[in-house]
Amino acid sequence: MTKIRVAVIGYGHLGKWHAQKAESFPEVAELKYIVEKFPSSAEMARKAHPNVTVVDDISKCIHDIDAGIVVTPTSFHFEIVEFLLKNNKHVFCEKPVTETTTQALKLDELLKSNPVVLQVGHSERFHQAWEKKSAYKQFFAAPSHITLKRVAPFKGRATDVDVVQDLMIHDLDLLVYLFGETPVSVDAIGFKMRTTHYDYVTANFRFKSGNRATITVGRNQTKEVRELEISNMAGTLLVDLMKNEIQEALGSESGPVFVKLETYEKRDHLMLEHKSFYDSILFKKAPIVSLADGLLAVRLIDKVLESVNSGHEVAL
Repeated sequence: MTKIRVAVIGYGHLGKWHAQKAESFPEVAELKYIVEKFPSSAEMARKAHPNVTVVDDISKCIHDIDAGIVVTPTSFHFEIVEFLLKNNKHVFCEKPVTETTTQALKLDELLKSNPVVLQVGHSERFHQAWEKKSAYKQFFAAPSHITLKRVAPFKGRATDVDVVQDLMIHDLDLLVYLFGETPVSVDAIGFKMRTTHYDYVTANFRFKSGNRATITVGRNQTKEVRELEISNMAGTLLVDLMKNEIQEALGSESGPVFVKLETYEKRDHLMLEHKSFYDSILFKKAPIVSLADGLLAVRLIDKVLESVNSGHEVAL
């Protein structure tokens, strides 16, 4: 079987992990190139991957690869993905797929006439907890109030973008993925604390089904929290994505135990994303997270920021 020839484009904090994962499937894929324009990062890549060719521009290896894994800052995503698609290469692009909805729509037009795979890196879909959804189906019925929270102390990374693009994008994708509907409006507020971009944003969403959702993200908080909580007539369900715990408090439950606790397996999400990407190429399957999914997340980002900047509720 011919192996998929891969280039990892960008060797920053996350690019290092992608390069490691790309080398973890030797039976189906070969990491042939790392593309990194900054000399110091390029030298680190050479030392960590001595059998991989390191170049400073994707054009230097485009004809010797089958797939590109894009792990650059978001501002470079569009031009790189566009170049890869125009050269008929498969693409795995980290989130967000582009900076703007307009850019994502241009990629969508390119993809319509191109039979390659384009997978977007929404890694939070890979929690084992979501595979247990059927066991808790009463909590996914409308009307419900859904709260997603993703906050942490300042880490000094991804300060080139606001916290909506950096963090909230995970929960915007999860909200649609888990509940199967797109919100009809958003009302948000945000603050610039440590950077020139929004470091804290909380957004309230309304749905046609009667569901309401609140997503709060922050990168200048006092502690780290990643969780999903759902409350409705059935009771309350809390999924702690850091502790890998599911807590359930049923409204009709009787007896000495009022909160039931279930744990679930911690997974290597990046490894699973790589496996899914290569499987999609080899078996001609639709990607687990498509460009359409990535496009919707970018559109929701635009609307959240529109609401924050205007100070008004915005229709979707």
